[in-house]
Amino acid sequence: MRPLRMRMIEDMTLAGLAAGTQATYIDAVRKLAAHYRRSPDQLSEEEVRAYILRLRESGAARGTFKANHYGIQYLYRQTLNRDWALFSKKRSVCRSKSAYPMQLPTPRFGGCSPLQRIRFTGLASRSCTPAVCEPARR
Repeated sequence: MRPLRMRMIEDMTLAGLAAGTQATYIDAVRKLAAHYRRSPDQLSEEEVRAYILRLRESGAARGTFKANHYGIQYLYRQTLNRDWALFSKKRSVCRSKSAYPMQLPTPRFGGCSPLQRIRFTGLASRSCTPAVCEPARR
C-alpha cells in the first residue's frame, strides 16, 4: 500500500469515520489519481477543480458527486493539509430541491403568531381565539 493511502486511512481512522465512508473516500481518490495517471499529491488545485467539474457535468447522481467531492476534499484538507479555495464554503442561490415547493399552511387563527398558538404548560399558558390572542389570565 502506498504511503499516501496509508496516511489517509490512518487520518480517517483517527477521525472516527466508518469503514464504508473510508472505502468510498479511498475510491474517490483512486479515481482521481487514475484520471490524471499521477499521485494526487502532485496535482494542482486547478487540475482537481477541473476533475470535480467534469464529474458534475458528466451527470453523476447527487449522492455520487458529493461522496467523491468529500473524499477528495478530505485528502487535500486533512491528510495533505492544503487549504485550497476550491474547498471553502461558497454561498450560492438556494434552489428548491422539489418540483413542488412546500407552501406554508394558512393560519387557523386570525391574528395569532405561530408562537402564540403553541399551548405552553404551567404559568406561561396562553389561549387563542379566532379573533384575538391574549395571555391567559389567572
